[in-house]
Amino acid sequence: MKYKFLVLFGSMLVGSVMTSFSFAADAEERLASFMNQYQDDYKRMYCDVSYTWWDAMITGSEEAFKKSSEATLAMSNYHADAAKYAELKKLRAAAVNASPIEKRAAYVAERSFEQSQISPELNKQLIELSSEIEQIFQTQRAVYNGTEYTNNELLAMLEKETDSQKRYEIWDALKQVGDIVAPKVIELAKLRNKAAQELGYNNYWEMTVSFQEFQFDELLRIFQDLDCLTTPLFNKMKAKLDGELKEKFGVERIMPWHYDNPFFQQAPPSATVDVNEFYQGIEKEDIVDISVNYFKKLGFDVTPIVANSDLFEKEGKSQHGFCNDMNLEGDVRILCNIKPDVEWMDTQLHELGHAIYDYNLDRTLPCNIRSAAHIFTTEGIAMTFGAKARDPQWLVENRGVSPERAQEVNSALQEQRLREQLIFCRWTLVMTFFEKALYENPDQDLNKLWGEMTARYQGLDPLEGRNKADWASKPHFVIAPVYYHNYMLGELYGAQLRKSLEKQAKGDPVKFGELLKENVFMPGNSLPWEEFVEKSTGEPLSVEAFVDELQTADSQIQ
Repeated sequence: MKYKFLVLFGSMLVGSVMTSFSFAADAEERLASFMNQYQDDYKRMYCDVSYTWWDAMITGSEEAFKKSSEATLAMSNYHADAAKYAELKKLRAAAVNASPIEKRAAYVAERSFEQSQISPELNKQLIELSSEIEQIFQTQRAVYNGTEYTNNELLAMLEKETDSQKRYEIWDALKQVGDIVAPKVIELAKLRNKAAQELGYNNYWEMTVSFQEFQFDELLRIFQDLDCLTTPLFNKMKAKLDGELKEKFGVERIMPWHYDNPFFQQAPPSATVDVNEFYQGIEKEDIVDISVNYFKKLGFDVTPIVANSDLFEKEGKSQHGFCNDMNLEGDVRILCNIKPDVEWMDTQLHELGHAIYDYNLDRTLPCNIRSAAHIFTTEGIAMTFGAKARDPQWLVENRGVSPERAQEVNSALQEQRLREQLIFCRWTLVMTFFEKALYENPDQDLNKLWGEMTARYQGLDPLEGRNKADWASKPHFVIAPVYYHNYMLGELYGAQLRKSLEKQAKGDPVKFGELLKENVFMPGNSLPWEEFVEKSTGEPLSVEAFVDELQTADSQIQ
């Protein structure tokens, strides 16, 4: 009996193995068939979302926002299909012999399905509430002295105003939208947490970080390292900056409205050199021409991108700047609100940095991985190009600044660049840790927490007696949730990439462009970000190259 049992078991095992091999062989074909249909569906839905969203961004109309919300909901509902999700999981696990590209596309698709496995009613609430708040941000105009102003207009006024009380009033106007949207943003945070908990996560922050392929502890360690390593440089820089501002405004105490940027996320203009001197006498259209000619020198023709873009202010249009690949086939566009100044030169170069990334992706890649390797890699490219607007050598080559004048202001511009990097670094610490805390407990006193964090990481004096939702006036909490850390990671990646590519290009701009296209753009999202970073820069992502740049700049400033 025992012998007979073993023989029968052996026969069953052989049959099982043979069936397994057959299923595995079939699984590759079935996965390919599933993914082919998925890619067709994905591209169709992606285009619907992109084009309706674009219309909403350039018109601000209620009808456009409604169509955008409907398209977004349709794509989300598609990925909410539990049967499709279960089938893909099964096929992906079985298709062990699929190609690396097929495996990557299937993995990314599976994660998209996983994110959408929440109740349809909750999903509908999330999309509609987010769209409602986004429309408020886009159409709301601040009132100052009884008159409505755009953000651009208020920022220009703040830059020129020397009276501290008036500066406060302008700064306060820029924050007005915060109190209007704060209750809705808190409601949205709770809904997002509910969705995350349906998927087995503690809160929305943890879920989103996970879907961005980060490990919680590793991400937090990077930001703790940044805090530790940049604190001495930041404190030294800020002490000097505050001294300059006290003298400029004739005050004993520097307050947030003395820094020009309402969130102190950018450095005030240099007391030694006004970079806008290099942009005097030009028209807003010239900013476009300068950017087009610059990218041409690197081997990138951006005229098709510019032709489809929306670059200047108009009523109802979003007041911010962004880039979008509309159809994954080359219709890449940017939205800007260009003024003839250094800030919009920076923004134009920044958004075109995103655009050349999208435009030069390998179009043979599956649609759902025909994107940047990671959010922070495209941000790294964009920020690298945006910084050129203030670079002495770039100004010589692209604005006709004389080498002698460039040499005169070199140290001042280096110092300003250092200030920009340090100030932005500390600002991302505020955003990262505040947003984590927001989702951990949306019911806490967020106004107070915001004040504590801006004091802790930015060295801002607490605003005694102020109990306003200044934090909620930052639209990223709605339109790009749990995103801000990627800007800083982009700075880290950009520093590593500059170190690597500049060594290889040896000063040849065309070679630099070719290396970017080959090593960074073409691979798309075909690799996990850790592998991509190491392959494109030669080392894992760390704070080392970024901090080295800061320390080198600090040592060279006169």
